[in-house]
Amino acid sequence: MAIQWFPGHMAKAKREVEEKLKLVDFVIELVDARAPLSSQNPMLKQVLNNKPKLIVLMKKDLADQEVTKRWVDKFNEDGTQAIDVNVNHKGDIQKVIQQAKLLGQDKMEKLKRKGIQPRPARAMIVGIPNVGKSTLINRLANKKIAKTGDRPGITKQQLWIKVKKDFELLDTPGILWPKFEEEVVGYRLAAIGTIKDQLLPLPDVTAFIIRYMSEHYPNQLKDRYQLEEIEDMVEVFESIGRIRGALESGGQVNYDKVADIVIRDLRVGRLGTITLEQPEDSSNS
Repeated sequence: MAIQWFPGHMAKAKREVEEKLKLVDFVIELVDARAPLSSQNPMLKQVLNNKPKLIVLMKKDLADQEVTKRWVDKFNEDGTQAIDVNVNHKGDIQKVIQQAKLLGQDKMEKLKRKGIQPRPARAMIVGIPNVGKSTLINRLANKKIAKTGDRPGITKQQLWIKVKKDFELLDTPGILWPKFEEEVVGYRLAAIGTIKDQLLPLPDVTAFIIRYMSEHYPNQLKDRYQLEEIEDMVEVFESIGRIRGALESGGQVNYDKVADIVIRDLRVGRLGTITLEQPEDSSNS
């Protein structure tokens, strides 16, 4: 599955991120806890240079808690601060604020030593589309500032937001990179909804989800769809379609409807908490 998607507003956003980076003290990069490495934008690594960074693993309530902990440990061991967050938990929002304040302390102390009046630390928040960036910003600001939605590409321009008296946040549009070098990265991001569904063969994405779950989460697959063994994917689709009523007139299974059901079940958590990549596999991703 070759996925190339680089709308004009994303090219513009990349240039703006490069231009605005000198205005901020550190960067907050949001990733999806269900695919923490795949949802990191490699293009941002080139752009961000040596800016201090905090990685926030979003949607932890949908991810496998044990695997999320291992991902946080891996990021920290690699030298980048990382925390996992459920935006609906006030304690997690406070955790983001506290970590951000700590990241801004060095810059504030340097200003003091130069005799400059301290100001709120300034951060840039970045991430790929549909990672939950706008929702987190609204929680941090404790009011609705950024537009939210369940589809990628909601934010289209940059915006400064004050987070109490703690720091100032520069929002940026979600940026995807032009091409996924690894096919599996495309599958993971398609499964969690980063890429617009119209651009992808959803039955292929569904087959990826089912195969992955059969290896890592077989019990959850059995509980939801009564699937015992995964051999013939046509038979799997037929079975799910009949169990879930994805039928056309005449009783034929509609494979597109089956794909929609499975992908939606994954995205909203009906399949249980699932993470689509493991830290120990990251060198191969």
